[in-house]
Amino acid sequence: MITRQNEMGKRVLVTGGSGLLGNELILQLLQRGHSVLAIQHKSQISISHPGLQIQSCSLGDIGLLIQLMEGIDEVYHVAGKVSFLPSEKQDLYKINAEGTANVVEACLSSSIKKMLYVSSVAVLEKSPGAEMITEEMQWVGNAKRSAYGESKFLAEMEVWRGAAEGLNMVIVNPSIILGEGNWDEGSTALFKNVYNQFPWYSEGVNGFVDVKDTAQLMIMLMESDTVNERFIISAENLSYQSLFEKMAAAFNKKPPQKKITPFLASIAWRAEALKYRITGKRPLVTKETAATALKKSRYNNQKILQKFPGFTFRPIDETVRRVAVSLQQKLNKP
Repeated sequence: MITRQNEMGKRVLVTGGSGLLGNELILQLLQRGHSVLAIQHKSQISISHPGLQIQSCSLGDIGLLIQLMEGIDEVYHVAGKVSFLPSEKQDLYKINAEGTANVVEACLSSSIKKMLYVSSVAVLEKSPGAEMITEEMQWVGNAKRSAYGESKFLAEMEVWRGAAEGLNMVIVNPSIILGEGNWDEGSTALFKNVYNQFPWYSEGVNGFVDVKDTAQLMIMLMESDTVNERFIISAENLSYQSLFEKMAAAFNKKPPQKKITPFLASIAWRAEALKYRITGKRPLVTKETAATALKKSRYNNQKILQKFPGFTFRPIDETVRRVAVSLQQKLNKP
């Protein structure tokens, strides 16, 4: 029997609570007095709080998902897999697309008032001639797209299907989220590379946003009357060169000095692919990440700012300095 906390506030379920964004979201929900039931799978959630319950559950177990949603008011579906390895392509579709389909079915089978799905800007494609990418720019089936991006697109289609069947939902498309995460994983690994004085930089451009802002806006959207819409969440568009220089300054390290060209990138991902086949060690760069590093993608955040005119994104300079201090403190612990 699964018990519930009888605290003030809403009863909220969060999938993917052990990740960078899920962890921050849980903390902010608890600060607001909500009772949180967080789902973990392979990674463990480290938060301890009287208002938090933790349950192990696979997104493939739709029966348990339905059981867990009994008495839940709102669902934040944050869980997902990020990978650009060809060998993990099927896992991407199974976790991101099929897993999301199961979460949607569980929401439809329960009395969920609203669901928020965390997608990605990877599903958005810039229209020819457009300077910036907006929410209206849809994924094109014949476009060159990573398996990760396609799996998130298919997941979004499941959420829109749920909306057609009566589920109140909202989708967010965050750009690259920066925060105090695992030193060896995801976007936080960028800090590690700069700290270790990785010599290469790219003139590619991408969007970046603070994890705290992302979680806050998710809660604001959930608490609003907005349904059946999507929102880009991105604070600033920066070149990787500029971002790495900010990180290097925060660590008091030498910034990258060598520019990555398309030719050098092609050599790098092929060499890493060969090493992966021989040693089994995860590559530092893949064909898809190399292409992303060189691509110039700028995201328009006006829709979310118009929705919440009083909201201001944290400057990425401030985010980088805060995260760098936190990571250095962890490194210096005995």
